[in-house]
Amino acid sequence: MTSVFTARRAMRRARLALLGSAMFLPLAAHAAEANPAAAADAADAAADDGQSIVVQGARPIAESEAAALKVQQLSDSLVTVAASDAVGRLPDQNIAQAAGRLPGVAVERDQGQARYISLRGGPKNWTTLSFDGLNVVSPEGRESRFDSVPSAIAGKIIINKAVTPEMPGETVSGNVNVVTRSAFDFNGLHINGKAGYGQQEYGGRAEYEGSLVLSDRFKVGEGELGVLLSGSYYQRDMVTDNFENDWENVTQDARPGNANRIWVAESENKLYRLTRKNWSVSGRLDYKPDDRNTISLRSIYTIFSDDEARDNYRFDMDDKQSSLSNASAACDTSVKTAYATSAYADVCSGNTPTKGTIYGIDIRQRSTLRAFRQSIFTNTLEGSHEFDGGWKLNWVGNYTESKDDRSVVGEVGWDSPGTLTARPTVSYDFTNPNLSTLGLYTTHSAGGLLSAGTRVTDIDTFTKPASSFTLLDAIDMTRAYTGRLVLSKQTQFLGGNLTLKAGFQYDQRTKTANEMQISVSGASNLAALGLSDYSTFLSNQPFMGKIAMGYTFHYFDTAKMREASNKARQLYARTPVSDNNYRVREQVYAGFLMGTLRYDWGSILAGVRLENITNTGNATGTITSATGVTTTRDLSAKSSQLLAFPSLHLNYNVDQTKKLRLSFTTGAARADYDQMRPNVVINDSNQAISGGNPAIKPERAYGVDAYFEWYMRPSGFLMAGLYYKKVENVLYTSVRTYGSDSLNSGGIDRSNYTFRGINNAGSGHLMGLEVAFQQSLEPWTQKAGLPDWMGGFGINANMMLNDSSVTKAAYGGYAARKVRLPNTSDLVYNLGGYYEKYGLTLRLQYQYRSKWLDAIGDDLSAGGDSYWAADDEMDFSARYQINKRLSIYFDASNLLNQPGRRFVDPSGLINASGGSAGFSQNYTTEWERFGRRFTGGVRFNF
Repeated sequence: MTSVFTARRAMRRARLALLGSAMFLPLAAHAAEANPAAAADAADAAADDGQSIVVQGARPIAESEAAALKVQQLSDSLVTVAASDAVGRLPDQNIAQAAGRLPGVAVERDQGQARYISLRGGPKNWTTLSFDGLNVVSPEGRESRFDSVPSAIAGKIIINKAVTPEMPGETVSGNVNVVTRSAFDFNGLHINGKAGYGQQEYGGRAEYEGSLVLSDRFKVGEGELGVLLSGSYYQRDMVTDNFENDWENVTQDARPGNANRIWVAESENKLYRLTRKNWSVSGRLDYKPDDRNTISLRSIYTIFSDDEARDNYRFDMDDKQSSLSNASAACDTSVKTAYATSAYADVCSGNTPTKGTIYGIDIRQRSTLRAFRQSIFTNTLEGSHEFDGGWKLNWVGNYTESKDDRSVVGEVGWDSPGTLTARPTVSYDFTNPNLSTLGLYTTHSAGGLLSAGTRVTDIDTFTKPASSFTLLDAIDMTRAYTGRLVLSKQTQFLGGNLTLKAGFQYDQRTKTANEMQISVSGASNLAALGLSDYSTFLSNQPFMGKIAMGYTFHYFDTAKMREASNKARQLYARTPVSDNNYRVREQVYAGFLMGTLRYDWGSILAGVRLENITNTGNATGTITSATGVTTTRDLSAKSSQLLAFPSLHLNYNVDQTKKLRLSFTTGAARADYDQMRPNVVINDSNQAISGGNPAIKPERAYGVDAYFEWYMRPSGFLMAGLYYKKVENVLYTSVRTYGSDSLNSGGIDRSNYTFRGINNAGSGHLMGLEVAFQQSLEPWTQKAGLPDWMGGFGINANMMLNDSSVTKAAYGGYAARKVRLPNTSDLVYNLGGYYEKYGLTLRLQYQYRSKWLDAIGDDLSAGGDSYWAADDEMDFSARYQINKRLSIYFDASNLLNQPGRRFVDPSGLINASGGSAGFSQNYTTEWERFGRRFTGGVRFNF
């Protein structure tokens, strides 16, 4: 069924043609509101020249893509749009997963679930999150966690890549704006939702999902009231495969051929049992007394929870490092079957960094039960009023409460006894970067030599007494207040339509971190909690993963952990973790002035934003003297700065389907709240300081964009663009000389101490190329006279190429060097195909992201720079429209089941004489695999 309307009619009648999807009209209305003159001109031009927009009730993908493209085309700045119907066509359970399929977007995952968004190669803290155009603080802080926001609340997702003066200056790479649904998006009473069930491949564990939207419109006097309520729920039970290795440079390893060898200090398996939930409730009232006034009240409450039971088997390879010889003479490096020491990092035993045997290792096992919660509760009252003479007033008041609950129900440490023969001997093989192979043996001691005994399969046959118990209540709370007032005026100027905007915004954000813990040690105290040897704490549940670990184990009993936690609360009082407790308040007074001048040939948008930012912090400092005495003192800090953010956007219509965009933008990414806190931990013996840095400078970025867009008729899109950003004062965690006398006391000069915390790197750049293409094949198959069924195919593809470089300061014996920007992948692309015809919709989507820098290494103490390896994902979805009210669906996620791998690369480190660190390979530090997921269910729409 196909109905063809002119562009003007499509904006009025698209709801009826879209089988209740209600996508085209809200999108077009948004475009008209953002750019009314351009929207009207585009509609009139399309009608006058006989061009039309195709609206097809049986083609939801093509139609929602066309609607989204209309918003992009009419925008005065560079945006990418995902309509809610398009979001729901793939298994996108959160905003990060949905946005990750759009051009210029890369995602970072946790436990296989998309979490952070990087726009056009920028660090993840350069991307901000907003609801209906108003920025909100993520529970985690500056790095917006998008997995805490369910995709079900989105009417559409608009990604602003080129910032305008209306946006906060902390928006550097861009903003992800979640536009919520309104009752005015629908005709009268509207109900839609879905319900589904699925399973995980690993362990056969369950997955549940459901959502519901209810809305209606009511006459109130001469006006109309719209009421919308919505809710969503998603639960995912899962297990993971994991191994991790911590690499270190061993100073005693000085034999010939050393070349700064790095060894595994600790090898471990973290074996997770997880229950993750995303749920949300939201309500919205929109009152329109007439066509010129609107008042909206919106509330959104979202929760992400992660109930985690983690069995962590850690093998302490360097436990006996102190027994290593400092000799530098050559020795026999043949493999020995017995040795006088543990043989850690000792080539004379025959061991190498990637293969060997270590005797009498301490098993440092941890059983952890966490109850992690992140929530956002945001409430907005907004009004929009039009007056005679082209004047318009918009006002907004918002209160948002973001909570990050990192509590640990209980964690028990189990450690091998001191007797070496009661500990395992471990053979290791790390030559395969995707597998850490460990073999366990008993340990024999004879004639002063240690050797491996019989092979042991079940690790829990080794004695592991309880050594510690910890309970943590940790909640970070951010309370934010925002007030915004924007006055605009439409007039004629220089032969064009001019919209002038002047605005003021006040933001106050207060983040308070509060950690309280109970820490128990000593055999008698642990026995009082029911903790003795691990053999009394385990369950009968067999391992549900698939990784070949070289040993078997038993999951711990979560009920026994809760019993121990309850007893600890009865017997012991909680004490504050003063090093981690702080309060930081940020106040931002912002004003902006901008003008948008529109002509038949395009538009010019120019303006500037000024922000005065004040930060105050209160925390506790801890000082450990050279004699071992620990004291604390209250610390406070205050800083302020005035920043200006000019921007310019030029849009030129080559013709009615082709557009050129040029823009200049500026931004400043501030350090996170916990990084700016005045907490410090001072150790006079080590002459070291760690903690926050209230004096840290913001990252500054100055960008230029040049894009070409072709909105092909009757359907299709082609885009290509170049972008460049000059960056200064890049934020990264490192060590440096403290360089200040602010912490001097008692006659002690601490200005030359080593400081570890957030610091500024030098200047650099980020530049890249972005291309995108999407096309429904139906117009071409019709012209070619091909069978009707062949017109159901469509494709979409996008690609991003990046290059970045920043100068990192010299440290110790390592010279200044060039490094990448964190989170920047050289290559990111999406490739997808779909088929929709006769009520059937099939879609297959592939995503690829090349490796990216996670953390910059100062030296070889942690192995070098840390990277995430390349990531690729493939998802499939199928839908069948039974009738206009009911459809069924099937989703298959993570079909490739590729591992998430992190590694260290020492090769980038350069010593003071200009020589490299001498490495030609990278070393795996973390490897995880999560299994495929399959879900099916029903969707309804009334």
